[in-house]
Amino acid sequence: MCQLLGMNANTPTDVMFSFAGLATRADEHKDGFGIAFFEDPGLRLFVDHHSARQSPVAELVKRYPIRSGNVIAHIRKATQGKVALQNTHPFMRELWGRYWVMAHNGDLKGFQPRLHGSFRPVGGTDSELAFCWLMQELAKAHASVPPIDELTRTLAELLPIPARHGTFNCLLSNGQALWAHCSTHLHWLHRAHPFGAAHLADEDLSVDFGPLTTPGDRVALVATQPLTTGEPWVAMGTGELRVFVDGKAV
Repeated sequence: MCQLLGMNANTPTDVMFSFAGLATRADEHKDGFGIAFFEDPGLRLFVDHHSARQSPVAELVKRYPIRSGNVIAHIRKATQGKVALQNTHPFMRELWGRYWVMAHNGDLKGFQPRLHGSFRPVGGTDSELAFCWLMQELAKAHASVPPIDELTRTLAELLPIPARHGTFNCLLSNGQALWAHCSTHLHWLHRAHPFGAAHLADEDLSVDFGPLTTPGDRVALVATQPLTTGEPWVAMGTGELRVFVDGKAV
């Protein structure tokens, strides 16, 4: 099973502590990794079809002091599509003059939607196909970017459709919000003042967020499995869709 990580914050935030925890799971998920950082309307997207344990790109990301309000990361264990750069998540498309990014954990069987617009997959994964279909249907449903609550209602109608074909845990963002859809395994966490220390579940690494934050900071994290111990991660239910804006679930 692939591993997902998403972050949404009300101020540009460093996600490297959580990414370090995700990368430790690359021994079992060695078919590539990727991470996308939204910065205002811009996007930094790093992908490599090599393991995050061995990739020089992963080492670059860990040492690059990028702060972002929305982040999506993925550690791949291939089910459909060969191990190749074009099949490495997250995937990116443009819609309504904004970048959109999606990463998927799961396996879809028999999902062959008709694509008739400008969104076409480059690789051979079910994940990219589902993303292109989703972008196509959003473009059909709205003439321009709608408010977040309206987008969420549309996504609540669309996301169950690919989910009928298998497992569809996914993270989606346009830089304004982070959407998380759960089929089997997704957990979320809210951090706010007073910030304390956190300890990674898979590595002997801790950080005290207190000196690094202000009382007004808020951060929401979403991961396939909890990345830290001693924090109140919340398991999402089957078919549940959550949207995070400015570091909190809304």
